[in-house]
Amino acid sequence: MPKQHKLTPLEETLEAWRGAREGVIEEAENVPASKYGFRPTPRSRTVAELLRHILEVGMMAAGELSRKDTDLHRAPWPELLALYTAPLAKATNRAAILRLLRSSIGDAQRKLRRAGEREMRKSITRFDGLKGTKLAWLDHAIAQEEYHRGQLALYERLMHIEPALTRHIRTGK
Repeated sequence: MPKQHKLTPLEETLEAWRGAREGVIEEAENVPASKYGFRPTPRSRTVAELLRHILEVGMMAAGELSRKDTDLHRAPWPELLALYTAPLAKATNRAAILRLLRSSIGDAQRKLRRAGEREMRKSITRFDGLKGTKLAWLDHAIAQEEYHRGQLALYERLMHIEPALTRHIRTGK
């Protein structure tokens, strides 16, 4: 029987985040550059805006959760995001967004690993005012990314593009 590698809760969570991000990247690659301006309704985000939002929340989550003095209430939400989103300034087209989707997950994982397992088990006050661990809030950030992946799949359907996940299920590849 092959030896099983026991992962810590942090490593399991980081593995789940990498899987979620790889799914987002597959859907983002599935959308042609000419369709990155698509928005299903006038008040919806475009494909590019949705992907940039995924990036900004991921960068903020990694930045805040790796801090010893994490305080998700230290600034209003838009200002808190802005503290971490300088790399987004250059991500204005499909190629740049895809590059940042690929590179930022590794950057985030390195920050969180440096913070360590003990730090990620510390309690914080969440955005809703309740207490929870940093690790649990990281799970929330991953769920947010999966939620927006579902939005991307819907956008693809509206553009008559078969979502990448659907294609994988249909073809087995």
